[in-house]
Amino acid sequence: MPDRLSILCVHGIGHGDVDAALIPAWRQVITAGLQRWKPGLEVDFGFLAYDEEFDHAPLHAATYAEALTRLAASGIVHGIGDLLPGTRGLSDMPALIRWTAGMIAQWATEDRLRERLRARVLDAVAGGQPDVVCAHSLGTLVCYDAFRRERGALDGRTFVTLGSQIGNPFVRDCFAGRIEALARARRWYHLYNSDDHVFTAELRIQADNFTAVETRFDKPSDPLNHDAIWYFDHANTRNSVWLDLSGARPARTLTRETQAGRTLGARPARRALLVGINAYPNPANRLEGCVNDVYLVSSVLQECGYAPEDIRVVLDERATTAGLLERFHWLLDDVQPGDERVLFYSGHGAQIPAYGPRQEVDHLNECLVPYDFDWSPERAITDKQLVGFYSQLPYDSRFAAIFDCCHSGGLAREGGLRPRGIDPPDDIRHRALRWNRRLEMWEERRLPTANRSLAGSPQFVGKSGATYRIGRGVSLRGLPNRAYDRERAALRHRGPYLPIIIEACREEELSYEYRDGATSYGAFTYSLAKELRRSRQGQRNPSFRRLVALTTRRLQALQYEQTPSLVGPRALLGRPIPWDTRRG
Repeated sequence: MPDRLSILCVHGIGHGDVDAALIPAWRQVITAGLQRWKPGLEVDFGFLAYDEEFDHAPLHAATYAEALTRLAASGIVHGIGDLLPGTRGLSDMPALIRWTAGMIAQWATEDRLRERLRARVLDAVAGGQPDVVCAHSLGTLVCYDAFRRERGALDGRTFVTLGSQIGNPFVRDCFAGRIEALARARRWYHLYNSDDHVFTAELRIQADNFTAVETRFDKPSDPLNHDAIWYFDHANTRNSVWLDLSGARPARTLTRETQAGRTLGARPARRALLVGINAYPNPANRLEGCVNDVYLVSSVLQECGYAPEDIRVVLDERATTAGLLERFHWLLDDVQPGDERVLFYSGHGAQIPAYGPRQEVDHLNECLVPYDFDWSPERAITDKQLVGFYSQLPYDSRFAAIFDCCHSGGLAREGGLRPRGIDPPDDIRHRALRWNRRLEMWEERRLPTANRSLAGSPQFVGKSGATYRIGRGVSLRGLPNRAYDRERAALRHRGPYLPIIIEACREEELSYEYRDGATSYGAFTYSLAKELRRSRQGQRNPSFRRLVALTTRRLQALQYEQTPSLVGPRALLGRPIPWDTRRG
């Protein structure tokens, strides 16, 4: 066991200048946490200040303003809007949030500032040779940026992050959409409080030396819950981080999984979540074949080697927004290399004209329609919610998402064909329209393209160029293509993980229901299942590309005007579908 421990502390937003009590408070709480397990352990501290680098950095006004609005939007998605529902932008938010947003935006946009900050961190580590680096808030971004680019800087050291914005989509975008493990660190402890509202977000990394520690707290009279002392003094921090670093005995990993008791027994390599919603509250929106689709897909997956216990089903009134998000945790938490995951959704889809941080409609959110859908962001399943679940998956895991719905709306057509998309109410629809005075008619507004280098890729941003399509990770693609590729190369990764997506129809088409005798199904799901079963009679799975082509041909034979689409990593689309009974 060590008799002495050296710790480098890196403060959060502005604390180096404004909080004289920070150094003694950090010393006291960290020392107490360590000496709880090993009385007499000597702890040496170093404190890195960096505020002056921000004071001396120039601001490029236009770039900075754009970054600030994007960060503000990410904060609205990740809890600030719920915390402060009356706010109309950063000007209405508490000072700490405005201050934090400004410094993060400055860090993200000023390359020379980031270079100087990296150098300051690396010099402090080289000079002090700490055993541990503890960083809070903005300090976590500064340190991660340095350690990710200088691979040997953390050799054998422990990294502790708390109140961190590293998992925020805006910040991940600065790292080309993906946060990778620090492979040469002894361990990385990431303390996360879901009630911390200063642009923090959950961070999912699958690595043997990464541990996410639940440190949820609600500090009285502090709506932001961002206090470093409360992180350091949390029971789970004491019982994992300080226990481990004291050398008293190996720490028990207190992750989301172990706290929920989800790691008992063997973890299956396969999981599938199947969602079907017929009985929407509004009678006009009700469908007939979605529950049958779920049972059909379950039977096909079991024929492909999935065990019954690998498959979970959620139907009708149980498929609420909260219910689906909780089940996404079961599906996509703790995915290991080589694992297989399937998400199947049968129900309505929609597009929501969405407001940006300037309180202007600037994009469309493609969404799944849960049972409690009400056209608000809080009651919809959009890619901005899903991206946190899939974008950090291991590259060699296999996640396929199958959507039997459409997002273009529509009413039932002649012949009883029932489409799986709903029209917005008129007040929502008005957001996406403009009055053409010359023609004296309403027409669709032209919305700005967030990333012009993606404008020619409708499979990612739709034909409008302003649609956040499900499963495409568009919120993590703010960098122009050349900068994105350059950053990926520098950080030695491939960008965010993207699933294989099979959709029932093209963006502008409708997805219909089909009646097989007296039994209703989705026309797409029925055709997909038929073709997969037929192909497997030859004891070999088709490729995803081949399966979609066969499904399209069957739909055409049934005289449906819908063309399934396939999106995903090109290298995988031509390979055989991995669902194989030999693994069952």
